[in-house]
Amino acid sequence: MNGIQMAKQWVGALTELALMLLALAIVLALLIGSNLPFFGTVTTNIMAWVKDLGSNGLVGLISLGIIIWLFSKRSMT
Repeated sequence: MNGIQMAKQWVGALTELALMLLALAIVLALLIGSNLPFFGTVTTNIMAWVKDLGSNGLVGLISLGIIIWLFSKRSMT
């Protein structure tokens, strides 16, 4: 059981770090421009992802709802 808890903590910490880096990339892309050396074209990728979800109608809306639920209701650590 201790190993599972440790793995959950690692996954939670890595997920939080990835979300922080994503937020940093979005802010830097908006301030500096979309051609960042390390982060690439983050805003372009996010806009394409949202456009794909929007073009799928109800399935895209359900998918977006599930994604939001996963990130808002789950405790990462």
